[in-house]
Amino acid sequence: GGGTVSLETTAANDFQSYLRRFQFQRQQFGYLYGKFVPISDDDDDTTDKKEDDPQGEKEVKCNVIVEAIYEPPQEADPSAPGGFSMLEDEREEQVDKLASLMGLEKVGWIYGHPPREKGFVMSSAEVIMAAELQLEQAQGVQPSPFVTIKVTVGDDANVSFEAFQVSRQCMEMVAEEALQVGPNPGFCYVKDTFTAIQEGKPSKTVENNFFLTVAPIEQHNSDLLVQQFPKANRDHDDRTPSKDELKRQLSKSGSAGWSFIDLLSDFHLLLYLSQFLDMETDMPKICESIINR
Repeated sequence: GGGTVSLETTAANDFQSYLRRFQFQRQQFGYLYGKFVPISDDDDDTTDKKEDDPQGEKEVKCNVIVEAIYEPPQEADPSAPGGFSMLEDEREEQVDKLASLMGLEKVGWIYGHPPREKGFVMSSAEVIMAAELQLEQAQGVQPSPFVTIKVTVGDDANVSFEAFQVSRQCMEMVAEEALQVGPNPGFCYVKDTFTAIQEGKPSKTVENNFFLTVAPIEQHNSDLLVQQFPKANRDHDDRTPSKDELKRQLSKSGSAGWSFIDLLSDFHLLLYLSQFLDMETDMPKICESIINR
């Protein structure tokens, strides 16, 4: 925690333009792959102790650089608390492996949602999922730089991206399965066997915003990856990953300043390619040549 989040511009635009197809009425999520870049104390004047850190462990502050978004198989499900159902992803290990070959790791998740009234930032289902993902990344109740980014559209039709992290206390309560979704999505409900103390009084609900820390967000253009290939697991897109798409992208080589290796350096194209090439022998060589170009 404690740093900024930088989103790759083209990847961010592609995600929000897919959501625009549904006027943001449909919830869609993806995992963010990139890098955690530690901030040295010299870069950072703030010496304030994190209030939600009673263990007093030194938290390593990181900037989060997002290079790619991968949307796993999912179904829009308005009756589900998060607005979608996650489906089995046979390629999960492949995606993680490809990311690591490119020097990247899972650094967060992103989701789009319909407009909400002012002050209603994240639903309890989203807060709990954020905590579960932070716990997974940190391998327990530890400080985690893993981020949650939400995307929605305002009354003025402008799209906004906001980044958050959930507090250590939220991670602890989710680890103990103390929090659940209840009738009001603006609150996490505390299970009967637990008590939350809020403002000195026992409480059966905790307002979601109490658990959230805002992370400043910015954008960058990737030096590592291009974003041209169609995305997997989308059901209403104009283009889908195929051999024709692969041929079309790679045949641009030599025109408009494109080199073959630049056209190859596309996370989604590489993911498609990894279905036909060996993940242990072929893909490491390809990824190495992209990184070293």
